[in-house]
Amino acid sequence: MGAAGGLGCSGNGSGPTLTTGGSVTFHKDVEPILQQHCDMCHVANGIAPMPLVTYEDSQPYAALMAAQTSSRAMPPWGAVSTPDCQPPGSWKDDPTLSDGQIATLAAWSAAGAPEGDPADAPPALTPQPIGLSGVNADLAPPAPWTLTSPSGDEFRCFVMDPQLAQTTYLNGSFVVPGNPLIVHHALVFTDPKAASRALVTDAATQSYDCFGGPGISQTALLAAWAPGGLPTDYPSNVGAELDAGTLLVMQVHYHPHVATDTPPSDQTHFQMRLVSTAPEYFAYTILPGNFSGPVDASGNGLLPGPDDPASGPAFVIPAGVSAHTETMQFTFPTTVKKQPLPASLPVFAIGGHEHYVGSAVQVDVHHVNPPAGTPADQCLLAIPRWDFDWQRLYRYDAPIEQLPAVAPGDVMTIRCTYDNTLANPKLAASLAEQGLAQPGTVQLGETTLDEMCLGPAVVLAKAP
Repeated sequence: MGAAGGLGCSGNGSGPTLTTGGSVTFHKDVEPILQQHCDMCHVANGIAPMPLVTYEDSQPYAALMAAQTSSRAMPPWGAVSTPDCQPPGSWKDDPTLSDGQIATLAAWSAAGAPEGDPADAPPALTPQPIGLSGVNADLAPPAPWTLTSPSGDEFRCFVMDPQLAQTTYLNGSFVVPGNPLIVHHALVFTDPKAASRALVTDAATQSYDCFGGPGISQTALLAAWAPGGLPTDYPSNVGAELDAGTLLVMQVHYHPHVATDTPPSDQTHFQMRLVSTAPEYFAYTILPGNFSGPVDASGNGLLPGPDDPASGPAFVIPAGVSAHTETMQFTFPTTVKKQPLPASLPVFAIGGHEHYVGSAVQVDVHHVNPPAGTPADQCLLAIPRWDFDWQRLYRYDAPIEQLPAVAPGDVMTIRCTYDNTLANPKLAASLAEQGLAQPGTVQLGETTLDEMCLGPAVVLAKAP
């Protein structure tokens, strides 16, 4: 995954709908919108390609802002209501612009992007790049890793020691890619038995090749990052448990977008906010999906779909098909680490994951014993316009007690839609990077031109 491009906005809440009378100007009408919705990303050294803080920053992009916001391509936000999905509540940090704000940006562009009177400006804002607050542990490989070739996919696992002398709890985390041009995604796993030490093949970077996973048996997913991802920031009463002596294994998928004469390098960081006090709720990050075979005895697997062979369900996306679907089924287990799970597991955050062929994701759950007032079949998330460059976990805007919840035995389905044609711009660009003129048959896999179907989520379990 590369750095997110284009004009992106982010912020806290949708803000008021602005109405204007007379001339629309930057300081009076546009600057408040940018402060509330765009200047988390569009700031010097932010994740967006240009700052949009001052009039001088913003005026050259007036027409682009109007076009991108009118099409609702920006701000980048995928979780919306659809005819098939009305999520259970609103989303935290939803930067979506109101119709009035979109009209204001269009009117400003149409008027020639006038500056107006600086006295009309809102109070000055000092925007800060996206980051995790309260970081007290910042881990990285001891040296940069240089890719073994200028192009092509590589999967590298870096062993990192947080030097935990006692049981500790992760209250927040953030993966910071060192070279966004080549970091496709990153997963951070726990290694409580320090088994990964024996797998290290490069002492300088404390790393080893790990296509397919970290290669250790006793592990759990701790954190995940993809382009557009934000810090995982738990409330003060939530944390992920880390035993004393636990190592962390950071698997980084590298995918150079442009071949170079000299192989590129990277030194990605993993930032953490650690606390010593046991939380009220334990957080578990899960990655349901990516099943290659039919549903098994545990209730997990690939459901029948279009274009399956006569032998049964198979993950195959034919070339030239624009609305192919694959659906995964995941049944919530009754135990984790041999410990029984509580009867209610609040869903703290949820997302979807596909690659370049992906075009939409929807996550539903069937409740075996639905709580009072909850339908038996409930849609948790719909992303009808999947964008590979803007991936994140979406957090429900509600107290823990009011979050949608799942229970052991409930069945989650992740329905992924794919566009395997040249009309898919992300796929067309990826094929061109590799010198391919036409799409081919796509199957389940980890490289960029393979595909995935995942419904990553963070669920909470109340401490006994």
